[in-house]
Amino acid sequence: MAPSPQSKQTASPVQADQASADAAQLAALGYRQHLTRALGLWSNFAVGFTYLSPLVGVYSVFNYGLATGGPAFFWTIPVVLLGQGLVMLTFAEVSSQYPLAGGIYQWAKRLVGPRYAWMAGWMYTCALLVTVASVAYPIANYAGPLLGYRVTHGTTVATAVAVIALCAIVNLLGVRRLAFAANIGVVAEVLGTVGLGLYLLFFHHRHGASALLHTAGAGRAGGYLGAFLASCLFAVWIFYGFEACGDIAEEVKDPSRKVPRAMAMTLGVGALATVVLTMGLVLAVPDFGAVIGGTSTDPLGDVLAASLGSSGSKVALGLIVIGFVSCTLAIQAAATRLVYSFARDGVIIGAGKLSKLHPTSHMPPAATAVTAVIPAAVVFLPSATVTRIITFAVVGIYVGFQSVVLASLIGRARGWRPAGSFTLGRWGTSVNLAALIYGITAIVVLSIKTPPNGTSFLERWLVPVSVAVVAAAGLLYMAVLRPKENIARRDQV
Repeated sequence: MAPSPQSKQTASPVQADQASADAAQLAALGYRQHLTRALGLWSNFAVGFTYLSPLVGVYSVFNYGLATGGPAFFWTIPVVLLGQGLVMLTFAEVSSQYPLAGGIYQWAKRLVGPRYAWMAGWMYTCALLVTVASVAYPIANYAGPLLGYRVTHGTTVATAVAVIALCAIVNLLGVRRLAFAANIGVVAEVLGTVGLGLYLLFFHHRHGASALLHTAGAGRAGGYLGAFLASCLFAVWIFYGFEACGDIAEEVKDPSRKVPRAMAMTLGVGALATVVLTMGLVLAVPDFGAVIGGTSTDPLGDVLAASLGSSGSKVALGLIVIGFVSCTLAIQAAATRLVYSFARDGVIIGAGKLSKLHPTSHMPPAATAVTAVIPAAVVFLPSATVTRIITFAVVGIYVGFQSVVLASLIGRARGWRPAGSFTLGRWGTSVNLAALIYGITAIVVLSIKTPPNGTSFLERWLVPVSVAVVAAAGLLYMAVLRPKENIARRDQV
């Protein structure tokens, strides 16, 4: 059995025993240890948390949520959090037994089978690559005012490409550099969410907490239920990313115990940060009616300008930029492990090159290049086209999520009995079923309520159409190229 790539420092007997146990567990799952197993609980959490990124999520979609659902849109947070909590528990149980790089693909393969897993991984990989582009693309909106350059289509593209390239370099340097950058991102996230939220609540609130129970006229024309469901997209767009803790499981020490805990920490801390920041922003908005009526189109910007002033706004912009960059980095890291996991099994074109690791950093350069070049190519497209492609990002990830939830139910029906350090016990089937119901509901809401970019049939139904196109491409790939698992010789155990 090949030893785990570790630091050159002498390991303690306890660390050596843990490294041997981790390598043995990986061998039992069919692979040798080649990635650097260097992360503890906190670093695993940091990667998941910067991917979930409440800072990026809230700053990106706060205006939409408030304008669509009024101040009461705040209550979409616990609704979605409950559903995603069920999904997280499902993932925690599966990842505890199968702590493998490329999470969703590997979990689905062991619960159902390789062809099912290939499609689950295909949908999720495509969604991740689009998500890298979707997070990097708007960075110029914050970096431009911070650094003093004009925000144009050209500078938007240049900024996005520069950030994607920078993240690729950090990822290539190895998992320790990734963890270091993610830890910086956590600091920016906490300051930019909890710090700012508390500051607004204590010193700049214009309304009492009871304002969170009012619609302020939202949904007046068609009824508030429809408006509330539409505003649920605010929370739906935020509460994912905990799965990244499982995507890098082969680089985590004692992953069967630590990955589930890191997932729970990611969702829990992310929820707290989202609640504090969202509440602070909502209660600091001067005029809800102006937002609902459309005369105030950037309530978030108005709040920041009024409460922070010029110097404070610069600090906030700096934190936002760091949050967006660290989020891009974490998503790209997850995508890289997924491409590598596919390639290691020999089920994609160029598997040999894509699964080859750098001898020093133990990272796959070709797989990293894929997760940089494809998102960069997306942002080079016309802005309207980029917007249409980005529409697929969240729903594609939700489809990938539900493929694992469904796989858990199928696995249980076939006799699978979870055997990791964390299990749901007798509640497993109930949690999986409830998570599936929630996930399907979320996908339907995303399909129906995502704001269209035009009035044509394609624009109106772009979300389900994009899912169908990506799924059809994956099925065509399987039909023509007939991918079959052929684990690289160096990984065979």
